[in-house]
Amino acid sequence: MKQILLIGGAGYVGSVIAEDLLKKELKVTVIDNFLYKNDDCLKYLGKYKFFKFIKGDLANLEKNQISLNKDTDVIILGGLVGDPITKKYPKLNNIINIEGVKKCIDYFDNKKIGKLIFISTCSNYGLISKNVTADEKFQLRPLSLYAKAKVEIENYILEKKKIKTGYEPIILRFATAFGLSHRMRFDLTVNEFTFDLLNKKVLEVYDPETWRPYCHVKDFSRIILLVLNEKKKNLNFEIFNCGSDENNFRKKDIVNLIKKKISNTKVVFKSGDVDPRNYRVNFSKIQNVLNFKSKYSVSYGIDEIINNFQLFKDKDKKFFGNYEI
Repeated sequence: MKQILLIGGAGYVGSVIAEDLLKKELKVTVIDNFLYKNDDCLKYLGKYKFFKFIKGDLANLEKNQISLNKDTDVIILGGLVGDPITKKYPKLNNIINIEGVKKCIDYFDNKKIGKLIFISTCSNYGLISKNVTADEKFQLRPLSLYAKAKVEIENYILEKKKIKTGYEPIILRFATAFGLSHRMRFDLTVNEFTFDLLNKKVLEVYDPETWRPYCHVKDFSRIILLVLNEKKKNLNFEIFNCGSDENNFRKKDIVNLIKKKISNTKVVFKSGDVDPRNYRVNFSKIQNVLNFKSKYSVSYGIDEIINNFQLFKDKDKKFFGNYEI
């Protein structure tokens, strides 16, 4: 029976992927250390027959009793996630996102497993000229500590072409996530803007003309399943941008979508280069190679939060995000 080892599987994206894999009756082992002190997802994942949880650190996998074989696929999601928190904890970014992840990857060398999927980010593209979209071969210009760490790990994996790894490494560059999760985050653009406007706050939007690609968390799950199930094509050392062309948006476009659904909103647009990243991404490769098409639009994600707002409105927003550890 196929086993999925999901490192960082209790987080915002990971918990959604874990549940969707479990719904397919795959055996899923989640390793997580609850860096953000939010373990809400376990009460949902624990109901599944083939779910196993190990509280552990990605840099010290040898301390855990992990059963590995040729039917084991590994997904590495764990770490300090996002630009703000890595800027707040730069030393930990180096310890966890670089040194820790390298140790994690090295642990699987010569273990003779299946696929090893590293989750990277489209933030690696950093700043791109107008009217240009970045494909997987586009020059990387990481601006944040988070993206710089991801680029370093990508290069570390690609260097392993020189050796026999014992697994099939694949790099997935995720777009900016949105949508509902058992471990919710309201520090991500679509989620945050919707949450704040539902709470009738004055929303300050810096650099509203800047572009980002967005992707629903459940579409990330669908991508993971496509990669795991691909048998005919050799994905060894392949890199994929993960998202869809139609979900490339400027910040002001996101605001306008939300304002169509929520009345009496107050938005102030400001300039100031608070976040200099500005990039649109080309997703042709994942469409052509894996036949991926997004199922969930940004508009759908906004509706999701509006329709489930009662679950969150009386709680501290900082509980729902990667604000501190």
